Amino acid sequence: MSALFVFVLASFAGFEVINKVPPTLHTPLMSGSNAISGISVIGALIVAGSDVNPNISVILGLISVVCATINVVGGFLVTDRMLQMFKKKEA
Repeated sequence: MSALFVFVLASFAGFEVINKVPPTLHTPLMSGSNAISGISVIGALIVAGSDVNPNISVILGLISVVCATINVVGGFLVTDRMLQMFKKKEA
């Protein structure tokens, strides 16, 4: 029950923090979240290689690797697209 309370509280706090960020700071924040997602990929790879329960850990690790990789690639694509908006257009 306490873990659910912490999760809900963290969700509200995260929403309020992100909601107050001006649009000019979204790109640096996206880069930071990409770094955190990269750490998630490493953790998912460790889980996939676990020997505790090979079948379940490989399946959950594979799902985690796929989800975290999609998050990293999507974050980099969004960051790149936002940075393209700030480049000067050639005449």
